[in-house]
This record gives sequence, C-alpha cells and structure tokens, in this order.
Amino acid sequence: MQRYSEALIQEAMKLRSEGQTYTEIRNALDLNIPKGTFHSWFKNVILPKDYYSKIANLNRVHLKKARLIAVEISKIKRQEFLSSLDKINFPIADLIYNPETAKIALAMLCLGEARKYNSKTSSFYLGNSDPRIIIIFLASLKICFDFKLEKVRCTVQCRADQNVESLEKYWMGVTKIPKRLFYKAQIDPRTIGKSTKKIDYKGVLRVDYLDTKVQLELESLSKLIYNKLQLRYGPVA
Repeated sequence: MQRYSEALIQEAMKLRSEGQTYTEIRNALDLNIPKGTFHSWFKNVILPKDYYSKIANLNRVHLKKARLIAVEISKIKRQEFLSSLDKINFPIADLIYNPETAKIALAMLCLGEARKYNSKTSSFYLGNSDPRIIIIFLASLKICFDFKLEKVRCTVQCRADQNVESLEKYWMGVTKIPKRLFYKAQIDPRTIGKSTKKIDYKGVLRVDYLDTKVQLELESLSKLIYNKLQLRYGPVA
C-alpha cells in the first residue's frame, strides 16, 4: 500500500518545479518527508533557471547565521571559563586583607612600579595612569603600615592640551585625597602643540608617600623574596 497519495506526490512535484527547497516543501505540506523519498519523486523534475542562485543565496544567509551563533556560543563559553577562574580565585583574593600577604603584594608592586631608594632624596613614589594600580598602592599601604594621610602628596602629570582642573577632580575622586595634598600639576613640554588622541586618557597620577622607612622596608622584602626564589628555583633555563 502506497504511503503517500498520488495527489500529495503531484503537489510536491509542482512545488519542486517552482524551485522550492526540500525544507520549504515539507513546511508547505506539513509533513516530515524523508530526503530519500523526495529524491525518488523529483528525479525527473526540471528546476527553474534561478534555482541554484537561490540556493547559493540561502547558503550565504545560513553561513552568516551559523557564524553569529558560533560567536555567541564562543562568548558564552568564554564567560563560563572566566567565571570558573573567579570561583577559584575568590578565596585567594580574600587573603589580601591579611597584612603579611598584602605586604608581599605591595613589595612586588613597588619593585616594578615605584621609585627606588636614593640617599640624596627621601621621596618615595609610584606613578601610573591606571587608577587600579593607584588604588592598590594606597589601600595596601593602609593595610600594611600605620598609614598617615598627611604623608601623602599627589601630582597630576599630563599633556599640554588637557584640562588640569578636570584631571585633578578625577584623581581626587579615585583616591579620596583632598586637594590640599595635591602638588601643582606637571605638564609635559614635549606635548605642546600636539593633540591628545586618547579621549579617555586621564594623565598619570604620581603618589608620593613621605616615609623612607616604609620604602626601605618594602625594598628589603622584595630583595629577600627574590633571593629565596632564586635560591630555590634558580635562573630559568
């Protein structure tokens, strides 16, 4: 007994001759007809001239959709990966409130970013354009030492075409350091007559902490950490 009526087959062949795809025919007939069955029905059907250009266009559309889906899936997977890293690191990050842990972190930060001790000057400072570095520096000083606000001095270092007052307000907001503890801004003379291309550039904030003992203590710690690591693990081959 024939599974599909002759009328159904003829309707399918008519749709095919009009250039409809297998998917479009299935939707029109509201039947999930196998691909092999379509092949047997349509082997003598003549397709319209524009059929293959239509298929090529559909393939381009489907490829574009597939790429967009792939990008979205990649974003989701990346976010899941980053979230898994946060889950691992969250309890470790809490250790920063421990003064000894914070002191190691601060010593490493100063090793890379802060001015090294010079007997000719007692100035100890760190400068950076990244507000996160500045916040870590100040917060770590508060955790590790008997922090005195009056020992802090800030200096905005910027380009000639930037608005100094606006930059100082920005950095005061970041650090919560009052204006009375800001030195006069330093403008780079090399930038005179040159436009600042990065519109979100807020200059560099130099933070001086007027305590030589703190500086020497951090430099001592960074030296000892280096020595211990070098002794145990040696130079990288």
